[in-house]
Amino acid sequence: MERVLSGHADPWARVVAHADMDAFYAAVEQLDDPGLRGRPILVGPKSGRGVVLTASYEARPARVGSGMPIALARRRCPDAIIVPPRFERYSEISAKIMAVFADFSPAVEPISLDEAFLEMTGSGHIFGPPESFGHRLKTAVRDATGGLTVSVGVSGTKYVAKVASGYHKPDGLTVVPPETAQAWLAPQPVAVLWGAGPKTQQKLAKLGLRTVGDVAAWGEDRLADALGRTGRHFYALALGKDPRPVASSRQAKSLSCERTLREDVKRTDEICFHLRKAAEDVARRLRRRATVARGVRVKLKRSDFQVLTRQRRLPDPTCASETLYRCAESLLAEFDDPGPFRLIGVTAYDLETAPDEPQLDLLTAGNERSDRLDRMLDEVIERFGPGAVRRARDLQRGTVLDSGVTLDFLKDDSENR
Repeated sequence: MERVLSGHADPWARVVAHADMDAFYAAVEQLDDPGLRGRPILVGPKSGRGVVLTASYEARPARVGSGMPIALARRRCPDAIIVPPRFERYSEISAKIMAVFADFSPAVEPISLDEAFLEMTGSGHIFGPPESFGHRLKTAVRDATGGLTVSVGVSGTKYVAKVASGYHKPDGLTVVPPETAQAWLAPQPVAVLWGAGPKTQQKLAKLGLRTVGDVAAWGEDRLADALGRTGRHFYALALGKDPRPVASSRQAKSLSCERTLREDVKRTDEICFHLRKAAEDVARRLRRRATVARGVRVKLKRSDFQVLTRQRRLPDPTCASETLYRCAESLLAEFDDPGPFRLIGVTAYDLETAPDEPQLDLLTAGNERSDRLDRMLDEVIERFGPGAVRRARDLQRGTVLDSGVTLDFLKDDSENR
């Protein structure tokens, strides 16, 4: 555990924690299968066309990590064991973790299945100082999950707490008092700045800015001249400023289904086949949540991993499979790219609670019949599983490799408990 010491009494006007599970998917696999413990594992599809979802810490010295193509990861770490993901199991464990967080704070903002912010301001009389709280949280998570570890960062803002949680992974605890945040951030690389991706990091490096301290020293106006609004954003972060609250009522803003394919596709009918499957998956999850969407987004990933997206708002919010698919299908005309494509995805965005009495779409023929079909298929799939029913025209197709996990649950008890 690291604590950045203050020169006098800690101000702690606000206390924010960021908790991040360590190599979560890989850790769950090692928890459930003792034979995997202490061995390098990669969670992802066994096909070389997929990407690594999580690499265990035993595999990371070989320079493999999340988002890396499986084929490259296997070349770098030939001894690694490929373990197919089990998202239902990860969601089950995640629900236990989020329940632990809720025991410590009424304001918890989940970011994904394995990390969350906790608003801890004013909790000192219950849990003691930040160091004590951090240790208690880590112990509670370990006990609730049967041995999984979590790294915790505590500071006065969400941003600094987030950086702190990754400072001593795995199983770390770093406490940064607000008054020392700027000095603590100063030697960190610019990569820790939110929004500083690889291209932005290169741009900062050309300006001679390699650490957070360099960014702070440049000054706000100079950064704004060079980077626009992003420069002002980076300057505030470099000073440790982040006024955002812990949004405990945060709900999912979108639901997605992405499918990596065994073979690249380029013909319209092949793309539409996968669009329909993805749209049906998204629509079914919307209905399960009693949620409707106001927009549809299509994502295509080329064989060279370039990502293309197009989106459109719907005339009326919906959770109907056919409506989502027809919108996705019409968006294909806006892609000026011949492919081929290795991944196809559909996202429903701008979500809201479904009305108790949905309005009838008088312009859509067969709307009532489509709704009945959706409900019938939902019941079959709920009872017998997703492979229990298929469209007759799809029986000869089998090019789907896997459906990518979508971290969109954000406090949704219906899917995580």
